[in-house]
Amino acid sequence: MRTKTVLLTTLLGAASIASSVAQTVYSVNAVGYVNVTVPASSFALLANPLNQPTNTLAAVLPDAPSGSKVYIVNATGAFDQFTKQTTGAWTGAGVAAARLNPGTGFFFKNGATTNYTLTFVGEVPQTSDTTPLTITYTAGFSLLGSIVPQEGGLETDLKYTPTVGDMVYRYNSTTSTYIQSTRQTTGKWTGSGITGETDPKISVAQGFWLKAKNGGTWTRTFTISQ
Repeated sequence: MRTKTVLLTTLLGAASIASSVAQTVYSVNAVGYVNVTVPASSFALLANPLNQPTNTLAAVLPDAPSGSKVYIVNATGAFDQFTKQTTGAWTGAGVAAARLNPGTGFFFKNGATTNYTLTFVGEVPQTSDTTPLTITYTAGFSLLGSIVPQEGGLETDLKYTPTVGDMVYRYNSTTSTYIQSTRQTTGKWTGSGITGETDPKISVAQGFWLKAKNGGTWTRTFTISQ
């Protein structure tokens, strides 16, 4: 019951406390790693910021504690659940096809009773003006993350082009609640989020819910020099 409550409370409202998940980024060239600390026995809403050759669960999260769970939204809008076994393998229906590609948000449940530092390792997604990176989203709820390892305002820094009325929900692992922001006609984002914040800040490896008024494409050009 708690799992269902945590995953579905995005539809119920939001909170006014910033996300407690901590991020540390290390990258000096095209290959790097990102550390994310997930509180003991807690959920975190994450997004893989780096590319592996396959981006399977085994490749992206090889060292997750046994008992940890990953929840990925499937094509029907429901969650596929995967569990890390004591053998070190991830199991669940469709696990062989499950992918944590950059730009895709997912829930991670820490299976340990102590804080766990999850380490993403891989190649920094890069592109040029002629070959942009893209994320396609639908009208309504989509579980997303930045397709590149960059922190900043969703609109101003991460170059998401909003529609008035778009909503963003960021998850707080400590309180199991959401910070909600809505795009206004003034060009600012307001809501029950952080005081003084006018553009939702997205951290590296942070996933979020986007409730879009319309479907569209989030396009980025990015190099490590940025």
